[in-house]
Amino acid sequence: MDYKEAGVDIEAGRQFVHRIRAKVESTYRREVLGGLGGFGGYFQIPSGYQQPVLVSGTDGVGTKLKLAQMLQRHDTVGIDLVAMCVNDVLTSGAEPLFFLDYLATGKLEPAQLEAVIEGIVQGCRQSGCTLLGGETAEMPGFYALGEYDLAGFCVGIVEKSQLISGQNVQLGDIALGLASQGIHSNGFSLVRRIIETQGYLDKLEAENLGERLLAPTQIYVQPILGALRSGLAIHGMAHITGGGLPENLPRCLNEGQSVAIIPNSWPILPIFRWLAQEGEVNPQVMYDTFNMGIGFVVIVAPETVKDALDWFESQGIAAYEIGSVVPGKGEVLGLTRT
Repeated sequence: MDYKEAGVDIEAGRQFVHRIRAKVESTYRREVLGGLGGFGGYFQIPSGYQQPVLVSGTDGVGTKLKLAQMLQRHDTVGIDLVAMCVNDVLTSGAEPLFFLDYLATGKLEPAQLEAVIEGIVQGCRQSGCTLLGGETAEMPGFYALGEYDLAGFCVGIVEKSQLISGQNVQLGDIALGLASQGIHSNGFSLVRRIIETQGYLDKLEAENLGERLLAPTQIYVQPILGALRSGLAIHGMAHITGGGLPENLPRCLNEGQSVAIIPNSWPILPIFRWLAQEGEVNPQVMYDTFNMGIGFVVIVAPETVKDALDWFESQGIAAYEIGSVVPGKGEVLGLTRT
């Protein structure tokens, strides 16, 4: 016996690395030292920082991968992977520096996985960070043929004096919601349950339903960093992921604070209305599961609201005044709608 007979093709792995090398290296920033293929990636701390703070984050794409594999659409989940990590790191005001991916599969299928890597490369380009390295693990018997899983790891940097931790959030501050592109990468266990029980598995290509469900997670890095560099004072930020606004928005508040939501202050995307209708999902569950059209929240002082809204409009990101900071116990008030 040999390793190939056991299900692991080392030569195919080498060829796969060769195929993706140019794509990966196209993301390199000037701080990268060395090239692809070593045991570790080398990245020099950018110049100009007095007290640099490194900010790290890790995440995955979740069961959205099941849908992508079902539809044989692998070109967007890599963007999701990067977005989930860089948007988290961004909430502290940090600029993403480099990203690493972990891709595990039952059998290495180069064309399929190359599409995944292309999505990761796109996500890195959109966020301005380097794809510094990664790992592709062929694990026959652990994953079924055609299946794969993804995880990502990001490191960013911020000047210590400019770190955004929510400590500057004040009562009366305004919460601005930045629009999502769709479901993003959370709640897909419920999504899949709805399409399975309602008989949509064979109709995903109809009316572009599959494409709408797989719309990649919005990356907010460049608009937010641009706002900070232009001098816009942001007191707190939240990436709206699993658990929706109720779970994530309080994470950027101080003790004794809540956010009172302005009813009907942003448009609910049609895909969420469709899911609620087809799955007979009540509004509270929808808000506890999905982003409902708001993928990221920034908290600013009242006098800054107009400048902030104008900035995000100039960057092609729809932004809405969705609430204000009020006394409370870390709650998001006023979300349930009929």
